[in-house]
Amino acid sequence: MITVTQGVKVTSKCVACAGVLVRDVGQFIDRRQLRWGIEGRCQDCPNAWCETGVGPPPQEVRQALLAEHGAARLRLATKEASLVPVLRALREMSHMSLGEARLAAAALNGDGLVGTSVEMAHLAEGLGKRSITTTLTASPA
Repeated sequence: MITVTQGVKVTSKCVACAGVLVRDVGQFIDRRQLRWGIEGRCQDCPNAWCETGVGPPPQEVRQALLAEHGAARLRLATKEASLVPVLRALREMSHMSLGEARLAAAALNGDGLVGTSVEMAHLAEGLGKRSITTTLTASPA
């Protein structure tokens, strides 16, 4: 089982007191599930909260991670591999429609899929469970 965690601290203005709000946002894999979390705390007042979820993160979390850590690119290791198991894996893991899975499989077989390193590691782990070999690299975009 792969353990991948990625996080970043983001500051903004507190809506309660206009002080400095520090949010610790992150994404991780837990029990083979893609998960995300946000923990916020104002430095000037008692305003604080914690929020977590399963699956793709809110855009603010994803964008903060991509801005801080950059993107990762996942590709199939061999272009000769049958795309049928790839389609099955994508549909099971991501609940994609057949059309969406076909597009994602074609991207994996071509230039690759791009996302956060946690998203791509999670997808690589799921494909690996089905004996589909992938390569994961840093990506400029």
